[in-house]
Amino acid sequence: MKSARRRSRELALQGLYAWQLGGDAATDLAAQLAESQGFDKADAKYFARLLEGTIEEAAALERLVEPALDRKLKELSPVERGILLMAAFELKNAPEIPYKVVINEAIELAKSFGGTDGYKYVNGVLDKLGAQLRPDERRQRN
Repeated sequence: MKSARRRSRELALQGLYAWQLGGDAATDLAAQLAESQGFDKADAKYFARLLEGTIEEAAALERLVEPALDRKLKELSPVERGILLMAAFELKNAPEIPYKVVINEAIELAKSFGGTDGYKYVNGVLDKLGAQLRPDERRQRN
C-alpha cells in the first residue's frame, strides 16, 4: 500500500507533467487533480505544497539542477525533468524529510513513470544535488 506522501508525489508529478506541456496555472492543475481517482488517499496539503512550490520556484530549481546534469534540462523527458525539479524542491525546502527519503521517492517515481533506465539518471543527479544542498546530513549518514 502506498503512503499518503507517495500518492501526493505521484499526483504532483502528474501536475508538473501537464504544466510542462500546457503551461497551466498550479491552482488550476491542483483543482483538476483533486478530482482524480485516489486523491482521497493523498496528503492534500503536501501535494499542494509540492505542486505549487515546484512551479513557483521552477526557474531557481532549474538553476540548482543544471550543474549536476550531463545535458541540457530541456533535453530530458518531461517525466524525469518533473521528478528532478520536485525532488530539488523537497531537498531545498523540506528539511524535515531526510535527503535519502527524497532521493528514494524520486527513484521510485522514475521507475514507475519514467524511461527504462531513467531512475539511474535521477539517482545520480540527486546524489550530487543532495551533497550540495544537505552536506551535513549526507556526511552524518555515510
